[in-house]
Amino acid sequence: MNAATPRYCILIPCLNEERAIGRVVGEALALGLPVIVVDDGSDDRTPEIVGAMPVTLLRHETRRGKGEALRTGFREVRRMGYDAVVTMDGDGQHLASDIPAILAAAERFPGHIVIGARLLEREQQPPGRRRANAVADWGISWACGHPIADTQSGQRLYPRATLDLVDLPAEHFVFEAAVLITACRERGIGVVSVPIASRYQGEFRLSHFSPVRDVSRITFYTIGRLVHYGSVLASYRRSRARPTIVDDQGTLQGR
Repeated sequence: MNAATPRYCILIPCLNEERAIGRVVGEALALGLPVIVVDDGSDDRTPEIVGAMPVTLLRHETRRGKGEALRTGFREVRRMGYDAVVTMDGDGQHLASDIPAILAAAERFPGHIVIGARLLEREQQPPGRRRANAVADWGISWACGHPIADTQSGQRLYPRATLDLVDLPAEHFVFEAAVLITACRERGIGVVSVPIASRYQGEFRLSHFSPVRDVSRITFYTIGRLVHYGSVLASYRRSRARPTIVDDQGTLQGR
């Protein structure tokens, strides 16, 4: 890989993550990849901590939501000419040590979205969050016409073709669902998953994701997409297949 024009970069959207952001960014930098951080209007020490590190820091003066933070990051990734970007949250629930397995899956499945799917140690997930994720997985897979393991994980590799979807009309956490659905249905982009651990224990701040509010938003968006694309029963049948999961040894677990 040419150091002047790296193929991959890491994108970290964040909001008020002063407790974890230094470690998260530091571990990402240790991989030797360029790091872009989008601060979504934090009012704690997050921008000060990140600003002292060798990253590209982009800031929103006011809070715009995760979708807009990802948009800002995607535009910067496109401007800088990277081929793909790995996103991860800034609260410490995603580990940079999982990224090599995600990159290996991307090499094996070029042009695919690769999701770090929280399939390991799932007993750590709070029951309400687990149920909300299950509902979202069921509905979004249906709208995609493609089975997807963990549609709510924020640790993903997006190939260049998906970055062109930056202007999709979807906000907040709905944006991530919109990218998945549109990429599958309109671009023919496949999705594979790499198992990672569920991390809900420890000193994490309360999630910005609301199981009621945000699942409702995602649900209404997903229903709208199902109606828009039609072929509802055919999409459902395709979504009931086994998702493609690749472990850290490159073994194909499901298809």
